[in-house]
Amino acid sequence: MIDQDCAQDVLAAASPDIGEAQAAQLARRHFGIDAQVRRLAGERDRNFHLRADDGREYVLKFSHPAEDARVADFQARALRHVEQADPGLPVQRVLLANDGEPCVWLQTPDAPPRVLRLFTYLPGLPLPDAPRSAAQRDNLARTLARLGLALRGFTHPAGQLDLPWDIQRTDEVAPLLAHVTDPARRALAERGLARFVNHAKPALPGLRAQAIHNDLNLYNVLVDPADPDRIAGILDFGDMVQAPLVNDLAVAASYQLEPGDDTLAPAVAFTAAYHAVSPLTPAELDVLFDLMVARLVMVVAIGGWRAARYPENSAYILRNNAVSWARLQACDGIARGAARQRLRAACGFESCGLQ
Repeated sequence: MIDQDCAQDVLAAASPDIGEAQAAQLARRHFGIDAQVRRLAGERDRNFHLRADDGREYVLKFSHPAEDARVADFQARALRHVEQADPGLPVQRVLLANDGEPCVWLQTPDAPPRVLRLFTYLPGLPLPDAPRSAAQRDNLARTLARLGLALRGFTHPAGQLDLPWDIQRTDEVAPLLAHVTDPARRALAERGLARFVNHAKPALPGLRAQAIHNDLNLYNVLVDPADPDRIAGILDFGDMVQAPLVNDLAVAASYQLEPGDDTLAPAVAFTAAYHAVSPLTPAELDVLFDLMVARLVMVVAIGGWRAARYPENSAYILRNNAVSWARLQACDGIARGAARQRLRAACGFESCGLQ
């Protein structure tokens, strides 16, 4: 369970700061790279952009010291697996340290131990800053489907560790809703949570599971500035987990919902494009909408709670909060049976008399 008072939790405890000069020194010591360094934003980790003397660019990542070191190893080895399985996927490459390992166990006298990793830097335009199109949406869905296929068969002990952003644990955010001061909004989130508890959670153990990216929000996507329909990068594997495959799609599709005349339409199209590359089962489609709603509940619950604890980082934490409330409100008016029928039909399945 998410412990609101646990100072060692990766969400509840602030990550110790790292200065740019220290980051440059550690990049030189452990990876042999002399580089100019600038700080990047991050929810849990401390991240830095490196521009080496030869012009190459990297991302240096210091994991949160409260996070199990196996989690960083899980992410690094997953990326190396993807590189072998589908070299054309636009994901970062993991650079090995001087000792030949993908992760450095960093111990300094004045700070708790933490993991240090170096990744290639992917150039591109963040998706929220780019013009949107149906072709771009479909390309993103197909890229996510390819990523799922590339990760199929990859296993790691850390995949079974508890992760706060794992949709399988949505019901554990219930205590955080007490921090939602607006009674109408709190009731809205509670109804979304009930959908998960009553319909999705009982079905999840029977669905196929594997390692998944688990955080394809729009800020983790880069597109080609010269061709915004082309996906140039999938970023941030920091929320990877072993979970039902459909959860990966649910996370991504929840960010495709567009409050308005037909909230569900873009998510349905996204699902159909994903299905064309990595076919879904009827059982997965039957809980997909419930899982989208569950993701929105997690965003507003965890995001609001963390922003209150760390106001200095609230702009970054709450970047998806307002639109998530709007999406949650729009989904509240969509009948489960209607959503399931549309998702099934988009993937070529009969409705089977869904309620």
